[in-house]
Amino acid sequence: MNSTRLIRVSIVNSAIVLMTGCSQPTAPSPSIKPSPGATATNASVMPERFGDRGTPGVVYVTSQGLYYDTFVVKDPLPIEGRFQLLTEGQTEFGPGQPGYLGGRWWEDLNNNGVQDAGDHFFLCPLLPPGRPTP
Repeated sequence: MNSTRLIRVSIVNSAIVLMTGCSQPTAPSPSIKPSPGATATNASVMPERFGDRGTPGVVYVTSQGLYYDTFVVKDPLPIEGRFQLLTEGQTEFGPGQPGYLGGRWWEDLNNNGVQDAGDHFFLCPLLPPGRPTP
């Protein structure tokens, strides 16, 4: 496959992902308390945390005072590489800021302050432009 065709296929595939989305987080939202014995995998599908398939999500960036639309690309992710903390649908850094990791989120489900197997890791990029209201 030549490079031009490959680029076109990639763009079409990206557009399909954007249009269909996945289950979406919302923000700000109440704290999620996983049930006893919950793991990052089964907690990630808890209906209290995620909307229906195709529902857009919103994340609030505290340092910017802006809300960003979002969609889940991959859920869950393996615990490899760097992740940005997302708490109750809020985070400190957003697009254009050092510290924003492109939507690689970590939710501390077991509230121990450490990234471990008891937490939720997923990919959910923020879509500019941000806005001052949800």
